[in-house]
Amino acid sequence: MSENPEPASAASGGISMRTMEIATALFFFAVGSLVVYDSHRLGSSWGSDGPEAGYFPFFIGMLICISSAVILCQAIWGRNAGRSGVFVEWQPLRQVMAVLLPALVFVLGIQVIGLYVASAIYIAGFMRWLGKYSWVKSVLLGVAVAAAAFATFEIWFQVPLFKGAFDPLSRLGY
Repeated sequence: MSENPEPASAASGGISMRTMEIATALFFFAVGSLVVYDSHRLGSSWGSDGPEAGYFPFFIGMLICISSAVILCQAIWGRNAGRSGVFVEWQPLRQVMAVLLPALVFVLGIQVIGLYVASAIYIAGFMRWLGKYSWVKSVLLGVAVAAAAFATFEIWFQVPLFKGAFDPLSRLGY
């Protein structure tokens, strides 16, 4: 009997480490490429009065690209490429996505309907969906929290927060 058990394969129920290493390397290579491109656009050479605006970011972007390429090569052809275990199983991934995807919708909702209305909907939605509270409790608490935030920032501190492109609170005079 071996002391080091073999790691579970991704086929048994999850995303493999190798797949995530490849995806992460490709993502950071794309980010590094964007930095290199934009730095070159700004000027990435040494001018008559010193370094141009994109000089240092250009080399940082190059380091990110080179590092990502090395990680990608190790993930594809390295000696541990065929023996990778599970990065995340499907059930925990579903639980993370159950929070992440609504959060992304919330952030996009802020752009359209503003922070206060989006917060009320987000809180009420989470209370109803994940907390299994009644619609009445969920909506009341969501509206109460958003109203408290509105009163705190808009009225007492007189600090306007983003109300969105649609601005549903414009009828209140704010």
